[in-house]
Amino acid sequence: MIAPARRLALVAACLLLTACGTAESGTPVAAPTTTTAAKTTKPTKATTPSDNDRDPTKKIDGVIAKEYPAGQHVASPQRVAYDQLPPLGGAHDQVWAPCNGEVYKVAIRTEHVVHSLEHGAVWVTYDPETVRGDDVDALAERVDGKPYLLMSPFPGQKKPVSVQSWGRQLQVDEVDDERIDKFIAATRANKYLAPEPGASCDPVDLTLFDPAKPPAFDPNPPGPDAAPVTGPATPGG
Repeated sequence: MIAPARRLALVAACLLLTACGTAESGTPVAAPTTTTAAKTTKPTKATTPSDNDRDPTKKIDGVIAKEYPAGQHVASPQRVAYDQLPPLGGAHDQVWAPCNGEVYKVAIRTEHVVHSLEHGAVWVTYDPETVRGDDVDALAERVDGKPYLLMSPFPGQKKPVSVQSWGRQLQVDEVDDERIDKFIAATRANKYLAPEPGASCDPVDLTLFDPAKPPAFDPNPPGPDAAPVTGPATPGG
């Protein structure tokens, strides 16, 4: 007969051995030594234009480049048959959209914004169906209150986020893609790429474009009376 004290000792030893064992012999219970780091957005070194590097977007993967004639104006409400959506150049309204860090909560008339691009602004757009909440706020932090930047939703664009300057465009899937910051640094007020660098981004006439109640975006395809992207017969200034 086993004494009570010895019986307790045997039971304790059996429990200890059971706790330290595993279903697969020889496999330690400890957590694996390799872990996956959380995804973070690190600051990127600015790629700014210079006499020796007039178009730094050539170093950014995924940027498309197109050439458009400048100074081609239409009068609202005439549409322009743009060849890219969102547009990145071409004929545009004679009134520009204010572009000193404006964050528009609603989609705005594209013909106004293309004029802003001509002045050297960068336009950040997002698909409101796929980019919401904190992701919209993350984009807005890049734009809000900063000269030659504006932001708005653009329904139906191909990628969740798109960034446009005159003749240049980058479309990405994530709001924390570091190429967004590189694109902005490379194109904002770039005197080598914008046809009218340094031209005003302030409101020109609140009766024609009021940032608090901007002209509405038209989601319908332009009709047969739309001006070609290369511009109407009479150029503007």
